Amino acid sequence: MAIDFRLTARQRELQLQSRQFAREVLSPALEAEALPTPEERFAATRPAYEAMIAAGFLRKCIPLSAGGENAGLIDTAIMVEELYAVNASVTLTLIGTVLGLLPLLIGGTEEQRSRLLPPFLKQTGAPLAGFCATEPGGSANAGSPPPGEGVRTTATLLGDRWVIEGRKSWISSATGWNRKGADILSVLCRTDPDAPPERGISVMIVESSASGLVFERAIDSMGHRAHLLPQFNLQEVSVSRENVLGSLGGGLALTAACFTGAAALVGIFAVALMRAAFEFTLGFARNERRGGIHPVIEHQAVGYALADAKMAIETTRCFCWRACQAVDMQSPGAQELAIEAKVHGSETAVRVLTDLMRVVGIESYDRALPLGRLLQDALALPLFGGGNIGVRRRQLHGILKQPGYDPLMTSGEAEV
Repeated sequence: MAIDFRLTARQRELQLQSRQFAREVLSPALEAEALPTPEERFAATRPAYEAMIAAGFLRKCIPLSAGGENAGLIDTAIMVEELYAVNASVTLTLIGTVLGLLPLLIGGTEEQRSRLLPPFLKQTGAPLAGFCATEPGGSANAGSPPPGEGVRTTATLLGDRWVIEGRKSWISSATGWNRKGADILSVLCRTDPDAPPERGISVMIVESSASGLVFERAIDSMGHRAHLLPQFNLQEVSVSRENVLGSLGGGLALTAACFTGAAALVGIFAVALMRAAFEFTLGFARNERRGGIHPVIEHQAVGYALADAKMAIETTRCFCWRACQAVDMQSPGAQELAIEAKVHGSETAVRVLTDLMRVVGIESYDRALPLGRLLQDALALPLFGGGNIGVRRRQLHGILKQPGYDPLMTSGEAEV
């Protein structure tokens, strides 16, 4: 396949449509972040999220094979960059819902998909889904064998029903608009306490009609101020034995498959935040003299900082697109590239944001300017989908240690 970074006509249309929607709908919705409580802020974004659904952006994230309009992860990346650059909170609600659907899209049966997906394919309402993996006390070692605890949420089969007990936290939009739960929750739980983790942990669907979800609190996060990140309890939540996604006991493998593509998108989040910060800082540098004779862009140090930031944006975007392409093609190096794009992009964003704040100076610390908000959002990226320290150790290090690992696999040589 030839290397070509040009967008197709369809992709360019998607980019421009997303950019216009972000400017007209998502930008005004930033006002929600000024409200006093997490739940008030989240509720205030509902009209913007409904408009996003009506405009078909959720359908554009669901594969063609499942009835949606998505042709691949690169398309998602193009769209998400435009939306997230303007309003990270509402965009994260959308992508959190997509992540919640991924176990169904990847591991679900035809019957499960036909029964559960239709509300998410319609361009009406405000449907939500969540992937319930993280637990209070951390889930970095979800697959830890005894004496480690690993996944602590349990599901016990009683007759033809699974009964789920446990607690989850940091799950996007999981308790829904009314604390009763999102439309669909994909819950990671231990289904066989005696089996090793790779055979004793499963993912199962909890529908909004199920009772037993108890709201504990909405986390007051530093960034993504209008996005809901609840902590909640699952108390005797009963679901059909048919609600297991993928193979029984195969939950860790299904989770890893879901988070591969999500990792590459975290890198795109980083591109979006850097881009927004760069555009603001460039305008500032062109127009402000700060008491001097010339605009500050004429100063060499400012020029260097802007050049470095722009190079970081372009290299990170290319890296992430390459990772998305590898995921779409199911290339052997896809997992490695996606993880590296996530780690590199997220850490680069934090550095670039702080560098650009130095260009603007003390006024960048004023909430009236966007840079502080963008940095607060960026601080979460090295923690998304697993903290970068753990991701390096368990995932990337694990790949590098494999006996048959080929360092050239990600360059494409091993794909020929």
